[in-house]
Amino acid sequence: MILSLARRFLVAALVLGTLTLVPIRASASEVLVFAAASLKNALDKIGSDFERRTGHEVTVSYAASSVLARQIQLGAPADVFISANVDWMDVLQDQDQIKANTRVDLLGNRLVLIGGPDQTGVGEIRADMDLSAALDGGHLAMALVDAVPAGIYGKAALQNLALWEEVQSQIAQTDNVRAALALVATGAAPLGIVYRSDAQVEERVQVLGTFPSDLHLPIIYPAAVTTWGRPEAQAFLTYLQSGPAREVFADQGFALPGS
Repeated sequence: MILSLARRFLVAALVLGTLTLVPIRASASEVLVFAAASLKNALDKIGSDFERRTGHEVTVSYAASSVLARQIQLGAPADVFISANVDWMDVLQDQDQIKANTRVDLLGNRLVLIGGPDQTGVGEIRADMDLSAALDGGHLAMALVDAVPAGIYGKAALQNLALWEEVQSQIAQTDNVRAALALVATGAAPLGIVYRSDAQVEERVQVLGTFPSDLHLPIIYPAAVTTWGRPEAQAFLTYLQSGPAREVFADQGFALPGS
């Protein structure tokens, strides 16, 4: 009798332990979106608009595209993935973790040099600019230059301008582009390289100059429904391409397809 009860308790414990290992899925009407950190302001508004129109709840997890892609690889239950570059979406597509027929190039962006409100603008970034002098002993804030799209684009631009070696030792790398933006906004770094859309939503910084787009690969934000994404996920992805959503993206400084 005692042995039988013990076995029952053991089975119950194992079942409970197994349940805790299963990812907790959102409710049937919720859409879980994994999105690049640079999309936060725009997607917060678009998500609210979608909720009001459809009754479906939208939950968005923001981080660097590389971090989000790895979480999806490990089984995170995202319904929609929006990356800040095509490479991480390609990885997931190659591994059959997105529905390839849902993939769209949603947005574009530009790379800019930002500084505090008292900094002097430089216009178009050129190879003959003295970036090290502009830093004046401070740091250049950038997202991780070998992993995060904004950092990868920024490093490529600096290398093509022959400025990378000059400032490499002064770069302060952050986990995502919004963290780099925050370093400049709070005065912790005099300059930073972020997306135009990031600079537009932060009143404590100004755009000092814009990097020519031919200095790096095109900045494209692909979006897709994951392989296990629910029907509401496709509805949200469709809404992201609608007129109201495109208007929000444009207001936030993103480039629209065909523009």
